[in-house]
Amino acid sequence: MASGETGTATEFAERLPMSRQAVARHLSALAKAGLVTGTKRGKEMRYGLNPGPLVEAEVWLEERAARWELTLQRLARHLEGHER
Repeated sequence: MASGETGTATEFAERLPMSRQAVARHLSALAKAGLVTGTKRGKEMRYGLNPGPLVEAEVWLEERAARWELTLQRLARHLEGHER
């Protein structure tokens, strides 16, 4: 699902190797997690991507990765100093 794209569970299931019911369950779980939004249009529910929480997670992971990189560089320098 690209940003701005919406679709029904049936439409997504046509492009995935799983049943419509399985896609609907996944979309429901993603909606509860705030990763997709659901909008009722007539009898169908249309889902769209909500990238906000993913952006927040990406920022958090990048911060942690930078910290670990510095820590591992310090460890490597320390270990190299003790090998001599």
